[in-house]
This record gives sequence, structure tokens and C-alpha cells, in this order.
Amino acid sequence: MGAVLFPNVEAPDLHVMSFNVRRRFERLTWPPEDRWGLRKERLRVFLGANTPHLLGSQEARPDQARWVQQSLGTSYGRIGHGRGRDRDGEGTPIFYDRDRLELLDWTQVALSDTPDVDGSTGWGNTIPRIAVIARFLDTATSAPFVFVNSHFDAFSRKARRRSAQWLADLVAAQDLPLLFTADVNAPVRSEELAAMFADGGLIDTWSYAPVRRTAEWGTFNNYRKPRIGARRIDTILATPDVGVRGVGIDPRPTGTSWPSDHLPVQAVVRIPAAR
Repeated sequence: MGAVLFPNVEAPDLHVMSFNVRRRFERLTWPPEDRWGLRKERLRVFLGANTPHLLGSQEARPDQARWVQQSLGTSYGRIGHGRGRDRDGEGTPIFYDRDRLELLDWTQVALSDTPDVDGSTGWGNTIPRIAVIARFLDTATSAPFVFVNSHFDAFSRKARRRSAQWLADLVAAQDLPLLFTADVNAPVRSEELAAMFADGGLIDTWSYAPVRRTAEWGTFNNYRKPRIGARRIDTILATPDVGVRGVGIDPRPTGTSWPSDHLPVQAVVRIPAAR
């Protein structure tokens, strides 16, 4: 197992992770490392060792979401459902440590012109894309904040542009500090995602961190040896009032291989006290 990047993170700091856990497929998969029956134990070991206060996950089918929650421990809650019309299929659930965080409210929206219609599309994406939006209270510091988790479209640049603009509009309408985790399916600082950073509404925690525990590894390694300088398509963003303490991407396998075809991104942040 790779070393724990951020052990024993205590208040006022908050440990955040973004992790595409790779959906489970019913058919035989290739490479063999992709088989959920093998990966699930690696995932349990990794999450059990790292235990972030907040985890934004992507591609989690309902049984996988339950597995993630169990792997994190009994103190963890879960919000979010599938992206389909019947709220089935893979989702972007958020997991949170109830010993540290109080859930105030949450909602799930479709990334489309009809955000309240489950399973809706229309921005160039043929697959429904969603976001889970939650308000939390850090019970250790009494600081409220918003946490958003999403998975942008893998095939349509137009859909990614619209999703980036949606995020910018969401941030502009908030009066609380905000954290965003996602697999954005494009290099984080690419032109098609520029709206996320327009007018300084959000910052890339990787760029602003005073401490980087690792190199900037490409986060989609597909069960191969990770590469420095490859595309970092998984991210943790924040509003500028959030203090960034450190970031890291652990490239090492858990046992003989990796829990997912993506590497998780981690950050330690500090939410400002309520105004």
C-alpha cells in the first residue's frame, strides 16, 4: 500500500479527496486488474488507511457506493443517487465523516437545461451527467461551507464547457466558502474549462498549495505506471477564501495493483470561520 499522504489531520484543517472509483462492469474486463472482485479489496485497504473527512467520488454504482461507505467506517454518511431516470446506475456520491461534519442540506442536479429532471441531457452529452451539492457545518470550528461533487462528460467538449460555466454560475450565487471535487475529463487548466476560474471565482488547490507531498502525476493511469506530466483530469477546487494547506497524488499501487484506473487527488484545507 502507498504511504498515507496526510495522516491524522485535525481541526481546523480538513482532509478532502476526489476519487473516480471506476464503475463495476458485469462482463469480463480487460485488463484483469479492472475486475471489481479484485479491486474492491484494494479500495477497502486504501480508504481504510486514508479516511478523508470528505470524499467526492465518481462512477460509483449503488453497490460500490455501499462498499466505499463501509470501507471508510461506521462514522461516515453518504448522499447522492444514480444518474438515471429512475435514480439508478452510477453516481457521484459524497461521503462525509459525521464525527466532524454536520450535513445541513443537499440536492442532486442534472447538468442540463432541466437540472431537476432525473436522467436529462442536452449540453452535447448523450449520457446523463450530474452534480451533488451539499451544505455542511464543520462542528469543530462552526464554519459552514458548500461542497460540490461532479463528473463532467468524457466525449463532448461542448458539454464540458457548459458544465464549467454552470459551476462558475453556481459559485457566483453562493455566499459561503465552496469546495469542488470532480473528474472533469480534460486537463484542469485547459481552455475548455476556463470558465471555472474566470473572475477569480475558484482556484485550483494544486496550484495554490504551499506544500505538495508528491509530483503532479497524471490521474488517469489505467492500471499502468503513472506518469509525471500526464493529464491531471481529477481535481479539487476551492473559492479563494479557503486556505490550502497541502495537496498530493499518491501514485503507488495498493498491493499488486491500483484500486481504480484513476489516482485519487487529496488536499488539506482550512474553511474560514463564519462571518
